[in-house]
Parts: sequence; C-alpha cells; structure tokens
Amino acid sequence: MMEGFDEERLLSAKTMRSEQQSETSLRPHRLEDYVGQESVRENLSVCIDAAKARKEPLDHILLYGPPGLGKTTLANIIASEMGVSIRVTSGPALEKTGDIVAILTNLQEGDVLFIDEIHRLSHTVEEVLYPAMEDFEFDIIIGKGPSARSIRFDLPRFTLIGATTRSGQLAAPFRDRFGILFRLELYTTAELARIVARSAGILSLDITPDGAAEIASRSRGTPRIANRLLKRVRDFAQIMNDGVIDRQTARSALQRLDVDELGLDGVDRRMLEAIIRSFNGGPVGLETLAALTGEEAVTIEDVYEPYLMQIGFLSRTPRGRCATPAAYKHMGLEHLMKKK
Repeated sequence: MMEGFDEERLLSAKTMRSEQQSETSLRPHRLEDYVGQESVRENLSVCIDAAKARKEPLDHILLYGPPGLGKTTLANIIASEMGVSIRVTSGPALEKTGDIVAILTNLQEGDVLFIDEIHRLSHTVEEVLYPAMEDFEFDIIIGKGPSARSIRFDLPRFTLIGATTRSGQLAAPFRDRFGILFRLELYTTAELARIVARSAGILSLDITPDGAAEIASRSRGTPRIANRLLKRVRDFAQIMNDGVIDRQTARSALQRLDVDELGLDGVDRRMLEAIIRSFNGGPVGLETLAALTGEEAVTIEDVYEPYLMQIGFLSRTPRGRCATPAAYKHMGLEHLMKKK
C-alpha cells in the first residue's frame, strides 16, 4: 500500500458483484433487467458476449449524458455480467498521482475501474492513465535531478469505465483511448413507468398502472428522479390512501411537492419566468440566468436545461437562452408574448 493512500476515501466499500448487492437496492443487477437505452443495451450485450467468448476484458468504455440516467448502474451491471469485481471512485477524489497508482496496482486481472465525473480528473492523473489504458503499464520517476530513474510497472488487463455529463471537456487523446462510447438519452414516459412499477415492487408498494404513469410523466425523463418521487409519493399514500398509490394520490402528492404535470419544479419555473418577464423572452446569458435563479451555472447547464430543451420550452442561441412559445403557454404568460 502506498504511503498516504486513503482507500476508504477513494473506493466504495463494496465490490459490486450482483449477489453482494443489497436486496433493497433499486438498481438492476443484470442487463436484461435494465429498462430503456435499447440501443446501448443491445450493443453492450454484444460487446460483453464477444469479450467473454475471447476470454478477454472488455475494452475501455465511456458513458456520457445528463445526470441520473443510469451510468453508475450500467458500470455495476457490466462488472456483474463479466463476473469480475468493480472499484468505484470519482474524478475529484483522485487528487494526486499516487492516488490513481495505488488503485491501479491493486486491480486484479479483468477488474473494472469505474471513475465517475471523469472530466474532473487532474491533468497529472490523466497522464498516468494514458499508458495504463493503452499498454497496461505505467512509469514512476524515483528521485530527483541527475540521480532520478524511471521504474516501469506492469498492470493486469482491466477495463476502465468513465462516466461524465460533459464529454466535451475530456482531452481528445484521453477520449480516443476509450474503445466503446455510449451516449445515454432521456427516458420516455413509458420506460419510466416500467421503472416506477419495478421499484414499487422492490419496495413492496401497492401501485396502480395509472399511478406509476403519473409519477413517470413528472420525472423529467430521468430514472433517478422517478425513484425519488416514488418514495415521496409513498409517504403521502401511506397517510392519505391506505398506502395505495393511484393516479389521484400521486397527482395530489406531487402538486404538494411543487412538481407540475410536466415535471417542472420551482427552479424551472423561475428560470422561464425570469426569461419571459425580465428579458422579454430572451436571449439571456447563462451567468445572468444563474444569478436570477440562485443556482450555479453548471447546475443550470447540466440539470435543468437538457429537459427544458427536450420538451421545447427553451432554445440556445449564440447570444443566450430564449423561451419558446410553448413555454409562454405553459406558464400562462401568452399575453406577454403578444407584446414582444
């Protein structure tokens, strides 16, 4: 073990084989149980089967897309399907070269190393990963000045899985070392309804199909949000409807939680109202929008904008963000659009 290496800080406490997962976890453990992302799932199944047939580790994989779509879940499933252990860490946790070296030297043949928020890796850590990914080796410089010497370490063949919401921030040489790239898209309401129904079954909840559909329709195309809303609706159903989650109970609960019929919350509505009322529909710069809503610019760009753009309420131009006629209508501000 390298001096100064805090394994508890860098790695999750679990190795993620499916049989070791908690029974109460809402994450699927097998690829066949993973709902949505059909193209990704089908292509990944082929890659896994081919690698297992050759008795080789999978090629390195980059998963990118908005947060909450299942990148971590997919990494766990890949390790489970390959029958190997997974080490989990994140870009911000790998501060020094020694951090990543200590992890790499503790990997076993075929293991999966999952790095979340991989776009936030430091440049020095990234440079260590270049030869590790390509040649399964790395060099360490011992000493300083004329007496310095380089020592080469060989690594077992492993699979690096990186997850990011900002693939554009990865350096081109780093991105090119990933042999498999998958973009995860926002989910449809039907897919989210299946996820809600499955999660309700795991949690032993009594839910009707229209109750699941109501929660799904307000989940912004994101499984993480769907599961979060399900747990909150469960509280209201327990008190208001003998634990049964039907459409009316779900609708009432979500209204009280300030989530409207399209999944917009208070921040979404403040953003749209600020653009419409204060800037006559836009364009508005990102930093200005962040100041008006009290949210960080990166949060607006990664969390709020993708969904608002998908449903056609927001457009991005070189000059800034603009509200669309659909946004005026949803906000009940059509009279202001006529004055524009």
